[in-house]
Amino acid sequence: MARIRPLPQNANPELEDTFQTYKKYLGYVPNSVLIMQHRPKLVKALAQMASAVWDPASEVNLGFKRLVAYMASRTHGCQYSMAHAAEAAHRAGMDDAKLEAVCDYRASPLYTEAERVALDFAVAAASQPNAVTDDLFDQMKRHWTEGQIVEFAGVVALNGFLNRWSDTLAVPLEPEPIEFGEKHLTRHGWRVGKHRA
Repeated sequence: MARIRPLPQNANPELEDTFQTYKKYLGYVPNSVLIMQHRPKLVKALAQMASAVWDPASEVNLGFKRLVAYMASRTHGCQYSMAHAAEAAHRAGMDDAKLEAVCDYRASPLYTEAERVALDFAVAAASQPNAVTDDLFDQMKRHWTEGQIVEFAGVVALNGFLNRWSDTLAVPLEPEPIEFGEKHLTRHGWRVGKHRA
């Protein structure tokens, strides 16, 4: 049960355009945003940051970036954000077999060395305390440009905010990511738990 109730979508008419963007990309407005609209400026700021992180003109494949978000949220332990990231990776065209193997990325033949290093980076950057070392950063530079590394850092940082937001407020998970999580993520320990609506 949410610690703060999500407001109805029509509670703040000035957010209608922002909500339409969520509906376009997700098919629904996330409960995290419906709660956030208690302070509409937060919704607008998040939407601006999210549109920059998930920019279709990114140099990094958006489906893979969503897997980076998944591993960052998994490291934090946020079931809500894990389900959202995995479902979004699927929507962005990520192959289900690759998505389901993400927790085994170090050994899975479905992942390239560059992808393994980026996922190691996601786990290290999402850890508390931060575990990104100079050696790991050097490995990133062997496979990714500085601009791409900035994209990955943006994904992890945005998800850090969303992980803390969702867990602190016990945001209830929407039906679509629940269904996706139950189908694709349970073998890796995902559970809907406190995030059930």
